Amino acid sequence: MSQADWLEKDYYKMLGVASDASADEIRKAYRKLARENHPDANPDNPKAEERFKEVSEANSVLSDPSKRAEYDQFRQLAASGGLGGGGFGGFQGGAPFGGSTQNIDLNDLLGNIFGGGGGSARASAGRGGRPTGPRRGNDVKTGVTLSFEDAMAGVTVTLRVRGNAVCSTCSGMGARPGTFPHRCDRCGGQGVVNDNQGLFAFSQPCPVCAGRGEVIDDPCPTCAGSGIEQRTRTVRTRLPAGVRDGQTVKLPGKGEPGMYGGQPGDLLVEVTVAEHDVFVRSGDNLKLSVPITFAEAALGAQISVPTLDGSVTLKIPAGTESGRTFRVRGRGAPKRGKGKKSGGDLLVTVTITVPQKLTKTQKKVVEDFAAMDDSDPRATLNALSRNGATADAASEDVDV
Repeated sequence: MSQADWLEKDYYKMLGVASDASADEIRKAYRKLARENHPDANPDNPKAEERFKEVSEANSVLSDPSKRAEYDQFRQLAASGGLGGGGFGGFQGGAPFGGSTQNIDLNDLLGNIFGGGGGSARASAGRGGRPTGPRRGNDVKTGVTLSFEDAMAGVTVTLRVRGNAVCSTCSGMGARPGTFPHRCDRCGGQGVVNDNQGLFAFSQPCPVCAGRGEVIDDPCPTCAGSGIEQRTRTVRTRLPAGVRDGQTVKLPGKGEPGMYGGQPGDLLVEVTVAEHDVFVRSGDNLKLSVPITFAEAALGAQISVPTLDGSVTLKIPAGTESGRTFRVRGRGAPKRGKGKKSGGDLLVTVTITVPQKLTKTQKKVVEDFAAMDDSDPRATLNALSRNGATADAASEDVDV
């Protein structure tokens, strides 16, 4: 975000607080809105996700005393016409500080006002040139392996993530336990100081606290004052029903913490789903092969077939051929955020089994049937073979 955004966005209105709200009121408003609009609580709801981003952006500015001071000062300057007499309307009232309104780059103008070449007033200030503007935390990647059943039903998992995390010693404060940062005397905790240049006063990052608004006299020995350390942390999350093998699930805000008021990164979870002994997934459908007897295929039957949540009865019509596929609607893989029966279908392929051994009675029945059966399933092939040579052939099993 840049100061150019501040012309268009009212962060106080986004959080539903007054412009003179206390830090505690801002914190409570943000936590309430973040819980209501968090993507985990509103799957497949782009409006809630956009609202979550808005309140997070507003909080990142208003929760930081120095950035809030910059924001308030800039909006007051714009409202009073100090950016060209046009308030927040894009300088319609005239050119900033006089002159032509053509070929004016807003970021250049803001850079002149706030001292940063068009970026944040705190972007490049500080001791030794250390950047102090808000920096978003890095995304973190991890992986998890699920059973087929857990992937279809949805499951809560505990992930162990190694990387930057909020310091466990100082809880992110940056100061040694038992001590606290104190307000910077140079800038009064605002993070910015005014540089009077005749008719104009320009805001610049405080050279003492590097724009943070506070000074740490006794840094935390674990994180050296940064508020961040390298450690392994655990994250519990609910993976959605129907998650696919190889799918990456994004957990917003669960990555590495941001720096200087920046938003945290995301945790990217790559999912591996184990194979099932019976079911095979194909998109949102599940495939299943079921053996049936010759009698069931010839006469018809009702058979029981398994699904992810119990069994169903499938009607086999008389005269069913081996390899025929039947569709059981709504019994496939569930879709994210939907009910169990709102996903794909179960595709059942039947295969006719041939008994390896027959009793004398069974053999006599089959022979009697063969004697009465005048059908010829190889009629087309026989027509072709009449024009060719005849030869004896030995049979053997072939792997295909």
